[in-house]
Amino acid sequence: MTTAVTLDRTVHLLHEETSRCATPATRRCATCRVSTLCLPGGLSEDDLQPLDSLLLTTRRVAAGQSIFAEGDPFRFIYAVRSGTCKTAMLRSDGREQVTGFHMAGEVMGLEGLAHGTHRLTATALEDGEVCLIPYERLVAATVATPGAKDLVRHLMGQEMERDHSIMVVLGLTDAGDRLAAFLLNLSERHASRGYSPREFHLRMSRGDIASFLGVKLETISRTFSSFQKRGFLEVSGRHLRITDLEGLKSAYGLRLR
Repeated sequence: MTTAVTLDRTVHLLHEETSRCATPATRRCATCRVSTLCLPGGLSEDDLQPLDSLLLTTRRVAAGQSIFAEGDPFRFIYAVRSGTCKTAMLRSDGREQVTGFHMAGEVMGLEGLAHGTHRLTATALEDGEVCLIPYERLVAATVATPGAKDLVRHLMGQEMERDHSIMVVLGLTDAGDRLAAFLLNLSERHASRGYSPREFHLRMSRGDIASFLGVKLETISRTFSSFQKRGFLEVSGRHLRITDLEGLKSAYGLRLR
């Protein structure tokens, strides 16, 4: 009886969440093109079947649209299926503090697990899709499904690794080190998705980058100019081409995930 009530409540919450989107759809992990990024390796078709039974719902989001907001109840883990999103929180002075950028195959929202409410706001930086993973049903699936247990461990591990890498880069005192680490990380993440590691479009603004790296906007602009003068990259608007990837790696051999 308790399990049935819990599942009914979760289905109700899922319907409530997806009703914000005009065209919700269900997706299967087994056929998702980015599942190799957000799921642990080695899962068989049998492992994926219980995950598909969760009936993950996909929401289409437009650039600038909020996906979840600070203070919202924690109900879902959000997996980016396409597009790019940012997470941020409001500082005591009312300014926005960007805490991360999330690409296809990466998850958001786990910070809400600790207190039952989200501590961050997630916003789409471009048109895209996000998959809603109902947390209560995922946990229930771990009782009988090794694949679900592996997924939970994988998601938690990803979050811990990301937090550690952010602390490393923010521990750097030089703005050039921070920006280089950020760009190298974007390069690696594009490469892991089959895209060019040398040429890509920055979906975030320079203001967002400055906020994330903890430096002033004018410092970011000067650092980009310095990188161009040193022959590391070319920038046209938000389009970036790394002309000397090895040189950038050699000069600033740090990574941020």
